[in-house]
Amino acid sequence: MKKYVILLLVLFQASLVLAAETAPPDPAARVAEIRKLVAGLKPQKGDVVIGGGIAKATLPAHLLYLTPADTEIVLSNIWGNPKDRHTLGMLIPAEFDPLSDNSWAVVMTFEEDGYVKDDDAAHMDYTKLLGEMKDGMREANEERVKRGYDAIELIGWAAPPRYDTATKKLYWAKELKFGDSSEHTLNYNLRLLGRRGVLVLNVVASMHQFKVVEAATPGILAAVNFQDGHRYADFKASSDKVATYGLAALVAGGVAAKAGLFKGLLLALLALKKFLIVGVIALFAGIKRLWAWINGRKAAAAAASLPPST
Repeated sequence: MKKYVILLLVLFQASLVLAAETAPPDPAARVAEIRKLVAGLKPQKGDVVIGGGIAKATLPAHLLYLTPADTEIVLSNIWGNPKDRHTLGMLIPAEFDPLSDNSWAVVMTFEEDGYVKDDDAAHMDYTKLLGEMKDGMREANEERVKRGYDAIELIGWAAPPRYDTATKKLYWAKELKFGDSSEHTLNYNLRLLGRRGVLVLNVVASMHQFKVVEAATPGILAAVNFQDGHRYADFKASSDKVATYGLAALVAGGVAAKAGLFKGLLLALLALKKFLIVGVIALFAGIKRLWAWINGRKAAAAAASLPPST
């Protein structure tokens, strides 16, 4: 998905400039700017406190942590996502290069929706849930297309939901298709249930990286844990808030769960133009519009240069 990402980033920046009828930027300068941003990142090793003490990551040598500030640089300044100051940081492989075709990352946030009951874990019908999610996504696409966005097709589970009742950790992966893109998108999700909410880990990767991400998932789940006072077992029924949804709705999507609609997540993200969880894929929409604009101008210029017909 991030193949030719340098070219995509340059073209994306160019599209903004061309729209203003100004000269395109110097590609070499843009690449140099990005490389300078990458050089300024300060990955952390070993034990890392997350979210002001909510959780802690004990990282193996092959995983590193980026602070929320560095995460914003990668997601917004390099990958072109809208700014979001609510992340808890990002986990990256030690060899991480945000411009590489093989790069991937795990973005962390916290949804303080309350204690999510897991009593529906043993009765979850994942086949039925997938069908409901597909129906909801098709319904949401009507609104997406009206607003000029590509339709999104839920192809199916890349990995069906799996829940560990002992650790209170849930993970699954979906395969998505955006518009007429020939490459499918990997939406890999990890959720850690806590006393006051859910620690959300979303993997930014492409479908061709599924095996790599799948192999790394057990290590990621083992590395990140809630700290004392924030764990699932610390819940106090007499005073703590209980979430309005369970595991099935959590898999369908956090925003959707709160709204009671499987399409809720997609509608809520309409204004963003790009999905944080799929990284740079949405840049393709901008590139299509750019090339259409360029080709249109070329065609108009060619027509203007033809001699008048007799």
